[in-house]
Amino acid sequence: MTRRANHSLLDRAKTSKRDEFYTLYADIERELRHYEPHFRDKVVFCNCDDPRTSNFFKYFADNFKKLALRKLICACYRKYDPDLFSPSFEHGFYYEYTEGKNLIPEADELITFHGDGDFRSDESTALLRQADIVVTNPPFSLFREYIALLTAHSKKFLLISSINAITYKEVFTLIQANKLWLGVNFGRGISGFIVPEDYELYGTETRIDSLGRKIISPNNCLWLTNLDNFRRHEFIPLTKKYYGHESDYPAYDNYPGINVDRTEDIPMDYAGAVGVPITFLHKFSPEQFEIVGFRKGQDGRDLTIGGKCPYFRILIRRLP
Repeated sequence: MTRRANHSLLDRAKTSKRDEFYTLYADIERELRHYEPHFRDKVVFCNCDDPRTSNFFKYFADNFKKLALRKLICACYRKYDPDLFSPSFEHGFYYEYTEGKNLIPEADELITFHGDGDFRSDESTALLRQADIVVTNPPFSLFREYIALLTAHSKKFLLISSINAITYKEVFTLIQANKLWLGVNFGRGISGFIVPEDYELYGTETRIDSLGRKIISPNNCLWLTNLDNFRRHEFIPLTKKYYGHESDYPAYDNYPGINVDRTEDIPMDYAGAVGVPITFLHKFSPEQFEIVGFRKGQDGRDLTIGGKCPYFRILIRRLP
């Protein structure tokens, strides 16, 4: 049964520190097919994943030979209480998979951490240093720290996050510097997440799948990556004109630029700064536009039009 609600599910998760959103295999498969050449002879680390239940582990183990991987490592944070997926453990643990090993690891194949297996721990960071690419769904409430860790270790990565992560200074700075960009699938292109039975459902859509699992679909998620993909080289077709239609493009009070409410309305004949919604980033090509600012005017305050603030705007300029 479908239930309508608001888009605040992942925001509530951030506030309550509830991070148990497990990615569906189909969504992983749908995104990863666009990056296959990146994985040849690479070590992949899923550092927020129980190898016995994670669909990230299952995807890479299933496709280990096809992707020509060198090794797959999955590490799991210690569970304090039993949940839908696994019983309580005293320590975190990890599993190193190479071709020919068990697709479902036996208990004696799991390597126990001395600590809890938190992705920030020294033990998990030591595994991170071995890795070439990190692929996972990290804890939403710790996303800033997670990105900072991967950046500090200069790792390639492909991650799922809420669209609101774009607005974090730590993330947007990387986007503006062309060190991070959006993946291929976005919004409804990510079909949902498995959640424990006791989760209160706030997503725009909820359902029970054929295996009896509770699925939520917030429809406001995306992939963030520093692996190249085809989408960032596609230009947005520009068909609208500014001159002769100036009233459709109000100027900001505190920045020399104009506002555009929809990406498809970016004018082809305006060379100055244009403020666009954050969803523009899903179609952003650094070969077509440059990002010149985010949210703030020249006075350091939020951008305004007639004294009112539009929702977060990214300031861009078309390249010649």
